[in-house]
Amino acid sequence: MRIAVSGSIANDHLMTFPGRFADQLIGDQLHTVSLSFLVDTLEVRRGGVAANICFGMGQLGASPILVGAAGQDFEEYRAWLDRHGVDTGSVRISDLLHTARFVCTTDADHNQIGSFYTGAMSEARLIELQAVADRVGALDLVHIGADDPEAMLRHTEECRTRGIPFAADYSQQLARMGGDEIRALTEGAALLFHNEYEKSLIETKTGWSPADVLARVGTRVTTLGARGVRIERAGEPDIEVGCPQEHAKADPTGVGDGFRAGFLAGLVWGVPLERAAQIGCMVATLVIETVGTQEYTLRRDSYIERFTKAYGEEAAAEVVAHFG
Repeated sequence: MRIAVSGSIANDHLMTFPGRFADQLIGDQLHTVSLSFLVDTLEVRRGGVAANICFGMGQLGASPILVGAAGQDFEEYRAWLDRHGVDTGSVRISDLLHTARFVCTTDADHNQIGSFYTGAMSEARLIELQAVADRVGALDLVHIGADDPEAMLRHTEECRTRGIPFAADYSQQLARMGGDEIRALTEGAALLFHNEYEKSLIETKTGWSPADVLARVGTRVTTLGARGVRIERAGEPDIEVGCPQEHAKADPTGVGDGFRAGFLAGLVWGVPLERAAQIGCMVATLVIETVGTQEYTLRRDSYIERFTKAYGEEAAAEVVAHFG
């Protein structure tokens, strides 16, 4: 199974604030907020949702195809992804703009305040998925993640026109989207990814009920934070999967991308949805234990040992048969 992952490619600047944002905010003065946080640490890391997902898939041996736009400063990042099993041959390089940048501060309660500079990401709308398919042979699924909004709409429409199954996953772009855009990005998706808050926001903005959403997508995947994930399909019982116990909570940035990496790798392997969700939850656990979205190391023996402890020997036996 060939999966292309479209979305942002970015450099992350991650900082930690030792206090709580909530203690610095005054309820009746929120309309005039002007705050500066003295942070303890700064980590400059590779990021972007599409690159994060591809990194995890690559470590699992799932050979993902990265689709997105970056700047001339991408070459070192490209070499890193290539070394970790990612096909970067369909990344568009801008002649004028820098690679996108995410600047995020996390407080003691793991709440986050972030800003995102789009940069070269704005040129993702110029990428033709058919050219990607022609280069690699064929595409079985396109995961359409947070990206330039025009690119997301264009990729979705091209998938529909060409009959390519697609996964809708708007995440950070959901806040700026209206109901019409969300409906256009959702209709006919093979998979719809979101967290609990995004689930409510989708239903509020579109006016669709949960049943309406399920009537329009094949499978709905809701991440539940520390409680794991819920998978819904019309006319089928829900599937709920918990998370393995983490060794520590170092940084929540990129945890959702880690889950998607494992889940999509499970689809490449052809395992059942429950097993794919378990694979994803295990990768997400590795991400939260590490500062940075691509700094974790996925070692086969350690992964299988922890997976077995969390989900049992039968589940582990099915996964180990595919693990590279």
